[in-house]
Amino acid sequence: MQYICHHCRIIAAWTLIETGNVVGLGNVWRFPYLCYKYGGGAFLIPYLVFVFTCGVPLFLLETAMGQYTQEGGITCWHRLCPLAEGIGYAGQLILLYSCMYYIIILAWALFYLVFSFSSQLPWASCDNTWNTDDCINLVAKNLTLNRTMLINSTPAATEFWERRVLSLSGGIEEIGKINWEILLCLIAMWIICYFCIWKGVKSTGKVVYFTATFPYVMLLVLLIRGLTLPGALQGVVFYLYPEPARLSDPQVWLEAGAQILFSYSVSVGTLTVLASYNKYNNNCYRDSLWLCLLNSCTSFVAGFAVFSVLGFMAQEQGVPIAEVAESGPGLAFIAYPQAVAMMPLPQFWAVCFFIMIILLGLDTQFVSMEAVMTSVMDLFPMILRRPGRRECFLLLFCLTCFLGQFIMVTEGGMYVFQLFDYYACNGACVLFLSVFESLAMGWIFGAERMFDIIEDMTKSRPNYMFMLCWKYLTPLVSLMSFVCSLVEYTPLTFNRWYVYPDWAYALGWLLALSSIVLVPGWALGQMFARKGSLKQRWSHLCSPDKELPLTCKQRAEMKKSVFTTEMEDLVRTDTDEHENGH
Repeated sequence: MQYICHHCRIIAAWTLIETGNVVGLGNVWRFPYLCYKYGGGAFLIPYLVFVFTCGVPLFLLETAMGQYTQEGGITCWHRLCPLAEGIGYAGQLILLYSCMYYIIILAWALFYLVFSFSSQLPWASCDNTWNTDDCINLVAKNLTLNRTMLINSTPAATEFWERRVLSLSGGIEEIGKINWEILLCLIAMWIICYFCIWKGVKSTGKVVYFTATFPYVMLLVLLIRGLTLPGALQGVVFYLYPEPARLSDPQVWLEAGAQILFSYSVSVGTLTVLASYNKYNNNCYRDSLWLCLLNSCTSFVAGFAVFSVLGFMAQEQGVPIAEVAESGPGLAFIAYPQAVAMMPLPQFWAVCFFIMIILLGLDTQFVSMEAVMTSVMDLFPMILRRPGRRECFLLLFCLTCFLGQFIMVTEGGMYVFQLFDYYACNGACVLFLSVFESLAMGWIFGAERMFDIIEDMTKSRPNYMFMLCWKYLTPLVSLMSFVCSLVEYTPLTFNRWYVYPDWAYALGWLLALSSIVLVPGWALGQMFARKGSLKQRWSHLCSPDKELPLTCKQRAEMKKSVFTTEMEDLVRTDTDEHENGH
């Protein structure tokens, strides 16, 4: 039936990989901060090591897996290596966690965007009802600052973020009441997301032509503006000034690895899902290389846009750049808004910045939702591929995530948000998946077989370095990083002062382990559930689906085998006839 035919997919989704996966909030608000914090230009060394040993090899591997099998993030493993199907389930669980907390960032950005049209930016003054006596207006031109004043006061932008946007409580124990304004913004973002992807990649592919290209325009505008500000040069130098001594710190390498895995969206099944919409003969090898290059270049260039503005802000305040540099929400909702408030036409630059943040986040949210939707629909094609079922299932998925987010729009919601960010979707979980993904495909399925598949699809054989990575370098580097992340683990704190209660840390570890245990749990469960000897069960679970497409090499070998068998039968028949004749 037409609605079940998986090979009748709409061929439109590679644009999603080019957009939502190539550039996201992590490129803009995380990479520049990591670069400055962990050695400036020297940070590029571990970054590039992970690019070539983990990022690009896994990007190509997952893209090839999806394009070859034409399946989602779970069923592709069932066809290639059933023993490792738990990797698919674990990746989808991480994506589900991501969908639940990531869209909160878009709700905050929408809230800021609405206030950006005010005659006076509310985070640029201390004359508001939410401000305290400790508030200090850093935008005031006649303000003389000293270090003591900065320590004993709170900038207006920080008070707007913590007291107006978050209505921050004293801790996760104090959940408090719902912030209805943020809740309305969250509802608006869910409605946008729903109607942008409810018809599948056909509708999403059209939307991302705008949501992917416009952030680049905004980034270019902000880059040009930032580089023309006084103090921009000092900011850029601070961003890239190399500190080779930092390379001996294991944390530097851990952060570089985590940044690559998240930035490239590997090991969670996103690339596999999107590539499954490609034609069989699409040149995924060339596309993967170019997209990885575009991703890293975007991160690098975004650093100039960010730190040129932070350099300007530091000069205006007369403080070191290190005191204004932030990462994550701190950059997007405190440091950068404070900086644009100091510029001429602050409303215009605030609108540009928050539109960019929203569009960058929407791309990532679209892709994550589409990956989960496609993977689940591929598990139950008879039920969910009927007309109208996708829209109903997507609505159920959005409502489920929305109801799970209610606690994140309360006064204590930020503490819950940080738990999800730090534990449920952290680098250790993705590193763990990358270890077993490369082992399963490099050794059980076979790196040589995957090379033949890529050559058959693209008509070009990949560099032999990729085979070395899949079999040796990627699992080794990922495993070492995973072990180091556990050794170097530090409990989550908020604003460097709030320590979570023990039950919150237990909840965080439960979120992290919920995806990790699926990999060995699934493998052991299948080994016990199958019938036959241990060797037979292992052999069956490690064998790919016999219905997978045959490569030209495999067809030639089959023809040769058939021809050889026929010749042997013919010779045997002639011999028998000759002996019977005598």
